[in-house]
Amino acid sequence: MRRVAVLGGGGMGTATAMVLARSGADARLWVREPDRARVMAETRRNERHLPGVEIPEAIRITGDPAEAMEGADVIVAAIPTSYLRATLAPLAPSAPAGVPALSVVKGIEFGTFARPTQIIAEALGPRETAVLTGPSHAEELARGMPASLVVAGPSVELCEAAQASFSHATFRLYRNADAVGAEVAGALKNILGIAAGVCDGLEIGDNAKAALLTRGLVEIARMGVRLGGRIETFYGLAGVGDVVTTCFSPFGRNREVGRRVGRGEALADILADMANVSEGVPTIRSVHALAEKLGVEMPITDELHRVLFEGKPPRVAVVDLMTRAPKDEAEL
Repeated sequence: MRRVAVLGGGGMGTATAMVLARSGADARLWVREPDRARVMAETRRNERHLPGVEIPEAIRITGDPAEAMEGADVIVAAIPTSYLRATLAPLAPSAPAGVPALSVVKGIEFGTFARPTQIIAEALGPRETAVLTGPSHAEELARGMPASLVVAGPSVELCEAAQASFSHATFRLYRNADAVGAEVAGALKNILGIAAGVCDGLEIGDNAKAALLTRGLVEIARMGVRLGGRIETFYGLAGVGDVVTTCFSPFGRNREVGRRVGRGEALADILADMANVSEGVPTIRSVHALAEKLGVEMPITDELHRVLFEGKPPRVAVVDLMTRAPKDEAEL
């Protein structure tokens, strides 16, 4: 895995290319807008998504997908879930057949409920896939700060190759065969990021926030197990690890959305004001529909859906969660 094609010129795509380049990989970064690709290549900056970060000269930045994927040993997808299928499908003729793909995307497709690795294989053609996930803000990855992630997929060989190729002094990879659990955890933790932000915006205190996130972890694990994931995955890097960064870091886009909602701002105004995509917003819509379809109890997700899309006041939603019927904590 020495030649890597990273598809997606946002913050995570840029940061991922930088991380992989530090491992010695020949990283090529595809940026969808040719003019923006040219500016990034000339200035070695991605000011829209990673202001102040210099992109190493060793990373080739291009607006041509064929150039990015030519001779690639692995393809890395770094495009928000809402745009993933539509963006990748036209690139299929340029994608080398059989070359494995890694996903750093965290979300679930609305309507189909497809996970990113499934979308990648459907859009680019059949290939082995795995997901790179865990506590990994692009802002820190780009600056070379230490991070530990999990690479999860059904192919032991692919996960081991990713470990061997990309691990280095500031980037550690663990293996996990549970791709379903890892991807579901990576998507659903964004729901908790918004919930954490609502708590911060309402200024209801650390006790309430801690309780909400603890019960929220139970809730997303419940859905993950129902979809075929392992409960242990939700208490590892893909679950608890990512929940911690998402819910407490100042870089958390989903937490910022929730914070502003908690302070009374309209969701449409918040999203229009953001340079980066908040995956948690469409994820709440998708997971709410999926939970209803499967009969999975997800009270926090339900209340967030009412707040974001049905006009329910955030403070009323918190009260309604606090006054639900008592239950045994050990119930999954």
